[in-house]
Amino acid sequence: MAEKRTPILCRDCFSKDESHPTVEAPVRCSHCGSPRLLVNTELFDLTLAHIDCDAFYAAVEKRDNPDLLDKPLIIGGGKRGVVSTACYLARMTGVRSAMPMFKALKLCPNATVVKPNMEKYTAVGREVRNRMRNLTPLVEPLSIDEAFLDLAGTEKLREEPAAVQLARFASEVAEDLGITVSVGLSHNKLMAKLASDIDKPRGFTVISKEETLDFLGPRPVSLLWGVGKVLNKKLNQQGIEKISDLRRFDQMELMARHGSMGQRLYHFCRGIDPRKVSIDGETKSISSETTFNEDIGDFETLKRKLWPLSESVSRRAKKSQLSGQTVTLKLKDDSFNNRTRSQKLAHPTCLAEVIYQTGISLLEKEATGETDFRLLGIGISTLGPIELADPIDLADPDSFKRRQIETAMDKVREKLGKEAINKGRLID
Repeated sequence: MAEKRTPILCRDCFSKDESHPTVEAPVRCSHCGSPRLLVNTELFDLTLAHIDCDAFYAAVEKRDNPDLLDKPLIIGGGKRGVVSTACYLARMTGVRSAMPMFKALKLCPNATVVKPNMEKYTAVGREVRNRMRNLTPLVEPLSIDEAFLDLAGTEKLREEPAAVQLARFASEVAEDLGITVSVGLSHNKLMAKLASDIDKPRGFTVISKEETLDFLGPRPVSLLWGVGKVLNKKLNQQGIEKISDLRRFDQMELMARHGSMGQRLYHFCRGIDPRKVSIDGETKSISSETTFNEDIGDFETLKRKLWPLSESVSRRAKKSQLSGQTVTLKLKDDSFNNRTRSQKLAHPTCLAEVIYQTGISLLEKEATGETDFRLLGIGISTLGPIELADPIDLADPDSFKRRQIETAMDKVREKLGKEAINKGRLID
């Protein structure tokens, strides 16, 4: 019986080799000398991947401004804002996404701060997404810069294993778009997502089915999808700190303690994840928010701030041909506590006026003058096609008029720019 050999792939020249079971795997490619080798028994069998752009916003800014290349860079909204992302040089000092900017600048005082340019990032993200879809139609975006891909069936079409296609993809993105990605390749979504986080930036990690239990066992339970700070603390209090600790409990016991999440924990701690890559997962909500230079507690002032945010959400929904039936208001108070309040509408909407008026009704209950707020946001979810949006309501005679006015304003802005016409409520 022939001894089983382990596949080897060079991430730089894409040559394929095999290692002998009695000989230690090589540390460099025998063809080009690169040390960037992938060695795994299931390397050419696995087809489910998670791709994540490395420090995406910061990478795009460094690409466009070479003077920033060797400097710590933070993308965020000034001293009163929060960190959107940071380059790896800044992260080495402890800077993290969602950290208040004043804390980030204390940790990394020599950092360059750049305000986010979402239009530019969206354009680059779209280029990356299109390249993903050239690999496979089964792409499930999680955000502007990351997605799951299922490459099953593409091996025969391109006469290359998924691992080789992904290595080429990463190389071409770096060369053509000037940013880097990290790849996780495994047998399900849970393990692929964990794999992509292991070796950033420019990482490519493979986790086989065979090594899944050993990989998960010693890692903290907080690593599992769905385990946030509250659940992690609760699990730790029960003596569950490592993922292997969960395996002491049967499914019924975990469900009795943690409800439906207990069922997920039972499967996830064993590396079992039946979720499929879904092309319907692209956009789950559309939102816009702003962080104030000074805290605001006055309802009328907050109301004025809400209108441009509502217009931004409406504009993006219309551009994406989407509508939403749930409106959600987000507030962050001066103690950094988040409040979210939602209202489901009778019909889906994409109109800024409807989003705004619904947001006001939610804001009235929160902005009582007793609390100051540093952040305000508004969004829509329960998304559907724009064709279902804002039907004429016979019980509301003004609904048709509002829709006509907004349509007219949209046409003017399309021709002359978004600042060409505004409603009087923007005037202080």
